[in-house]
Amino acid sequence: MRKTILQLTTALAIVTMAGAAQAADCKITVGLVMELTGPAGEYGQAGAKSVEMAFRDINAAGGVRGCDLATDTRDSQSQGNIAVDAATQLVQVKKVPVIIGGIISSVSIPILTSVTAPAKIVQVSPASSSPTLTALGRDGKTNGIFFRTITSDALQGVAAAKYAIDKGFKKLSIIHVNNDFGVNMVAEFSRAYKALGGTIVSDTPYNEKQSSYASEVTAAMAGEPDGLYLVSTPVDGATVARTWISQGGVQKFLLNDGMNSPDFIESVGADYLKDAYGTSSGTSPTASTDYFTKNYKEFSGIEPSNPAADRSYDAGAIVGLAIAIAGSEDPAKIKDAMYKAVDPAGTPIFAGKDEFAKALGLIKDGKPIRYEGVIGPVAFDKYGDITGPFRLWKIVDGKVTTDGEMTTDDVNALQAKLQ
Repeated sequence: MRKTILQLTTALAIVTMAGAAQAADCKITVGLVMELTGPAGEYGQAGAKSVEMAFRDINAAGGVRGCDLATDTRDSQSQGNIAVDAATQLVQVKKVPVIIGGIISSVSIPILTSVTAPAKIVQVSPASSSPTLTALGRDGKTNGIFFRTITSDALQGVAAAKYAIDKGFKKLSIIHVNNDFGVNMVAEFSRAYKALGGTIVSDTPYNEKQSSYASEVTAAMAGEPDGLYLVSTPVDGATVARTWISQGGVQKFLLNDGMNSPDFIESVGADYLKDAYGTSSGTSPTASTDYFTKNYKEFSGIEPSNPAADRSYDAGAIVGLAIAIAGSEDPAKIKDAMYKAVDPAGTPIFAGKDEFAKALGLIKDGKPIRYEGVIGPVAFDKYGDITGPFRLWKIVDGKVTTDGEMTTDDVNALQAKLQ
């Protein structure tokens, strides 16, 4: 009898240990399509690390239904066609319920139209700001599955135009990347800038990854502008800026959000950027902001000020919490849960292990939560867009320094005035 009991006890112990091991091996995989290389590689590397950090924090808090969140990360190489192939494999072969990415709009849009919208798989972009994404939702082409944690360029263009006038840019030349992002950004900016009394003396598009931009710079210098509005990415943007300077262009620059980059500043040279200004989708600092700023570099080796880093953490956190709220990996349930993760009536939740443990407890009890992230509290509209403030910045001694802010109300009021 004792022998039988001992055998049963041993068997139960083995089963228990196996169950524990199986639980530890349980994973819920989210697909990441990020621009790890190519012109937007700096953004994508930061974005991927931010999502990994958010998942690490949720896993440390207990995970989702006892399972760890994991990423299956693919490099879009900053190219739409490669991104579509990667997303197709993640959806059709790996059966992921969510894709986070891309970073740039020219990657996110083809993923959305070719892969995630037809398959009704949730897609979250941390940094794609093209107004085209709103238009696709408005036209009923997204199946309501697209979300982003950055404001639309339709608003950023207005903020940039006002900031340009305030900083004395009366006659601008524009050089911009010739893709959906660049074209739309310049269109929104130009409309507002002209209405505010500014003059655009030239508007020159360029194609990415050229070895030289001398001809584009020569065209842009016609008309004697008092500054250059450069809408680009850090690598190409640095080449354009250096060419502009070497050809004698005035050293006064207006820059888009993606040029808020240490690599861009180092490549061009701080001495040439003493009169350089820019706009970015802003933040309303929370406890999450403080947590991220203090911990991100140790985790990633990347500066927390890197473009897309902050809002990529939020994208990962919201997705992880939404999967927990959904109670399953059903994309339709996760889509509905995206709104519930930032419920204005919910208990405020911030970044980090302890806060996520609190959130998971509330979710288990069926109580609402409101994740207030690194970029601040956000809410999604029916097209997956957010609204928020805009940061006005300038480069001082080789560092990006905040120069002011335009609130959402400020921008909306100006937008209404200009229409």
